[in-house]
Order: sequence, then structure tokens, then C-alpha cells
Amino acid sequence: MTTQEDAPTRDVPSPALRSRAKDRRDVKRTGGGRLLPDLLPGLALCGVATGVALGVNYFVPSVSPLLVAIVMGALLANLVRLPNRIQPGLQFSAKRLLRAGVALLGLQLVFTDVLGLGWGVIVMVIAVVGLGITGSMIIGKLLGLSWTQRLLIACGFSICGAAAAAAVDGVIDADEEETVTAVALVIIFGTLMIPVIPLLSNLIGFEPAQAGLWAGGSIHEVAQVVAAAGAMGGGALAVAVVVKLARVLMLAPVMALISLRQRRMIADQSVDARRPPLMPLFVLVFIAMVALRSTGILPTALVSVSKGLETGLLTAAMFALGAGVQVATIKRVGARPFVMALGTTVWVGSIALVGTLLVG
Repeated sequence: MTTQEDAPTRDVPSPALRSRAKDRRDVKRTGGGRLLPDLLPGLALCGVATGVALGVNYFVPSVSPLLVAIVMGALLANLVRLPNRIQPGLQFSAKRLLRAGVALLGLQLVFTDVLGLGWGVIVMVIAVVGLGITGSMIIGKLLGLSWTQRLLIACGFSICGAAAAAAVDGVIDADEEETVTAVALVIIFGTLMIPVIPLLSNLIGFEPAQAGLWAGGSIHEVAQVVAAAGAMGGGALAVAVVVKLARVLMLAPVMALISLRQRRMIADQSVDARRPPLMPLFVLVFIAMVALRSTGILPTALVSVSKGLETGLLTAAMFALGAGVQVATIKRVGARPFVMALGTTVWVGSIALVGTLLVG
């Protein structure tokens, strides 16, 4: 995916890196170690926003509640000054609730569904993730972006959007500004793909299953895939969701590779810094949930309840993430991340298109 030489000097552990790691541990203590009253204001706000987003989705099923939530969060953060007392709850939601939602997402995936796609589609999914990350890292390097910023965008766009960016952030200790930028770009460019993929699929003359294969292989967020494929019919939606969840499953090996690289880098530098786990806990839970669902022992009603809970958790997390997207921050980072995001979107979409033409 990347080589040691590919990482610029800023990624080598340093006093600044150790300071960021300490700050992140402090944030985690804020989110997980403080009393419930400290978290309640932010959690309550996320709860209200989640209710509104789910209500919009109920009346307009084609509109993803996750998209509504992150837009609401961004608008609120940029139109009013959010009080400091809600920040602990927002931090908790953006990190802990997001990871819990991703873990529950595993209950929506069955190994036999992935295998049922056929080896051609499985190879296509691996190519989308592997080549997608590699190519986008090269694009970002040519643009002069930091290694951490490149990796956040590359994984977010190639695997599963904001959840992948959050997972990577938990391993590499990226700057908060870089994480927020990656999440904002996932939402912007993934949303733009919702009408583009159906339109181009129609122009190319794809059958519904082929259109679903392309949508699932190219669009960033699960909710965005559902929105795009749903507009093309049930045949496209069924294929698109399984292909996208197969990409989500790739989160586990990618996180393992990134963790191994970080652990080796810290060991080589002989610094007193916390080594990341070989696999984040919520990714391990995600895999366990996939395995549990694949046994077939879970009743359908329980799976349906878990789906609703997962959607609620991810919606709350998207609102919290959106509340961190400041226009001033986006302006400050400049045009280069946007150029990388555009190039990565085209690159990942092209890989998925070639795969669809070959195996669809």
C-alpha cells in the first residue's frame, strides 16, 4: 500500500506526535471516563438530531438519515456558536457511537452472501480497495499532502467512508483537522455520486445488476450506495449493498496492515509512545458480528432491531462529525485535499467500472 520511504518526516514520532497522542488520550478520557451528566447535553443534542433525520427519512425514504444528520451538524456548527458543555457528548458520539455502529454493521453481512457474488466480483472488490488506496496515496503525494491526510482520504474513499477514516484515525493519531477534512470530503463527493452513477449507468446501458455492481464498488458510504442503487430498482439495490458490505469487510485487513506499519515505525524509532493494537477492538467486534450472523442462528427480528440500532448510532455519529466541519477549517486546508478527493473518486470509480465490465 505504501512504503516506509513514502512517509514524510512529519510522520516519524516526535515531541509533536507524542503531544498529539497525549491529547487524544485526554479526549478519550473525556468521552469515556467522565460522568454521564458531562455527556448528557451533547448526547441529547445528537438524540434530537437523530430523531429529526430519521423522521425525514421516514417521510422521504430516498433521503439517507446519515446524510441529513451530517448536513444538519455542519449547518448548526457554522450558523451558531455551540456551547462548550456539549462538546464532551459530541466527542463521545463521533468516536464511540460511530465505532459501535460500525461493529453492529457486521450483523447485516453474511459470508455466504459475499461468496455468492463469485470470485470475479470478490477480486474486483479487493482491487477497488487495494488499488484504490495505492493510487490515491500517489495522487496525494504528488499534491504534497501529509501521509496521514492522504491515508485518511484514501481509506475513506476506497473502503467505507467516514467509518474507515475514523478507524484509521484511531491507529495513526492524525490531526483533528485532517480527520474532519477527510469526513467532509467523503460526504461531499459521495453525495455527488448518488445522481451521477445512475445517470452514467443508464447512458452506458447497464442492466440493473451491473449498475448495482458499479454503485457498490465505487460509492463511498453505505447510505450513499443505498440511495443511488435504490433509484435504479430492487435488482440494482440487492447487488450494490452486498458489494459495498464486501468492501466494508476489507476494513479488517487494511487496519491490520496500517497497525503493523505504525508499530514497526514506533519500534524503529525507539520512542516512548503507545503502540496501536494490531486490530482496533470495534473492527474485531465487527468481524465477530459477521461470523455470528453467518451462523444463521440469529432470528430475523433481532437482525431487524440491530439494523435500526445501527442506523440510529451511525446517524448520531454523523451529526457529531458534521458539527466538527467548520467552513473556516475547510478554507484553511486549501484546494489540494479537494483535488485529491476528486482524483480518488474518479480513480476508484474507474476501477469499479472496469471490474463491472469484466465480470458483470
